[in-house]
This record gives sequence, structure tokens and C-alpha cells, in this order.
Amino acid sequence: MSVTVCLLFPDLLGTYGDSGNATILAQRLRWRGIEADVTVVRSGEAVPSSCELYVVGGGEDLPQALAASQLGAGSDSNPLATAVDAGAVVFAVCAGLQIIGRSFSGPGGSPTPGVGLLDCTTRPGKRRAVGELAVEPAPELGLPGLLSGYENHAGVTTLGPGASPLGASRSGVGNGDSAAVDGARSGHVVGTYMHGPVLARNPDLADLLLSWVVGDLESIDDREAYELRRRRLAEVSGGLRRRRLWSWAQR
Repeated sequence: MSVTVCLLFPDLLGTYGDSGNATILAQRLRWRGIEADVTVVRSGEAVPSSCELYVVGGGEDLPQALAASQLGAGSDSNPLATAVDAGAVVFAVCAGLQIIGRSFSGPGGSPTPGVGLLDCTTRPGKRRAVGELAVEPAPELGLPGLLSGYENHAGVTTLGPGASPLGASRSGVGNGDSAAVDGARSGHVVGTYMHGPVLARNPDLADLLLSWVVGDLESIDDREAYELRRRRLAEVSGGLRRRRLWSWAQR
């Protein structure tokens, strides 16, 4: 079996190193003896609808709007929707999450159509969310422990009835709405606000996405990744304790 991971518009949506998620997915397959390639689609190039897995990263407002337009947002020509209908997996981060929703805030804050793979909408928030983000994954995903990532965004994403969150935000902002959750998912389409690249910090999440493509996966040695996640979560816990002590001291 051969798997193609499609990295979409890294020249537009590569601000926070999210392109590394595509490399991680392909390498985790190769470590298991499964042939994998990364197809890079840059701005202005046609998006294939025949790949097994698609990765969409984060970016600023204008590049985000350009990427959405090139994906056929607001039109009947949508290669990502065609790929998903054929069984493809889509993983999107930050601006990518907003793009694959129903609408997001474009340049100047104007509402901009999204691709519509997820039932969510994004509007401008009152303040920017910057810092470590810890997420307790939804139980039905079967992922052990907290997920760890770094968020940097000014959007507030609200889920509709057709989408479920990736998990509950235990530290940080995440989607920024009253539900205190991060991300959105429906079927084999998943979005999150966690950078990192998030799949480097959370190999179990990477393997969940891969299992949707190739089925059950054999275990591999992830001690380095787990140690990275442990350190980041320890920093988050320490920050929470310091804030609580400061709040108590001010009473």
C-alpha cells in the first residue's frame, strides 16, 4: 500500500511550521514499512482530489483568504470535498481550521466563505489568544492523556450541530467560545488551534489520523515525543499554579 499526504499551500499557510505535520505523518508510515509520499501544492497550482490525507496549516488573514479562494470556497468546485467524499482524511490547524469551516473573518474582519467541510463559523475575538494550549481529547477518540500545542490566533470559532470538538480546553483558549473547547471534527475531518507542529508533540493523534487511512498500526518507540509533551504540559501546569498563587495573594 502507498499513501500520499497532500500539503496544501505551505507558501500561504506555513507561518507557524505546520507543514511539519505532513512530514510527520509520512515518516510514521515509513517507520512501519508503509510507502508514503508528500505532495506539496503551492499557491496557483491545482489541488488533486485523489490523495489519501490532506494537511492544511496556519497563516495570516490575506494568505488565508487566498487559500480559501483557491480551494473553491463559496463555489461548486471544491477538490477537498470531492476527496473527503471518496474517503480522504483532512487535518487542519488554526487558519486551516477556519478555512474548512462554513465561514471565517477575512481581511478587515469581513465574513468570508469557507470550504464547508466542518459545521463551524469563525468571527473576530476581542483579544488575541497566544500561549500554550492543553486539550483533553473527546473520550470517543480513544486518545490517552492531554494534547499539547501552541496557539496564536484572534478568532472565535463556534460549532454547529454537525460538528463536535476535538476536546475540552484545560489550559489556554482554544475556540474561544463559551463551550471552552478546542477544534472541530466530523467524520475523518479534524481541525484544531494547536500548533507545534501538533503532531510532533502528540504522536497518538497522528496515528489516529493514519489509522483512518491504513487501519490498525503497530507500535513504535515514541519516548522522545512523549517527553516533549510532558515538558510542555509541565510548563503549563507550573504556569497555572503560579497564576493561582498570585490570585490568592491578591485577595
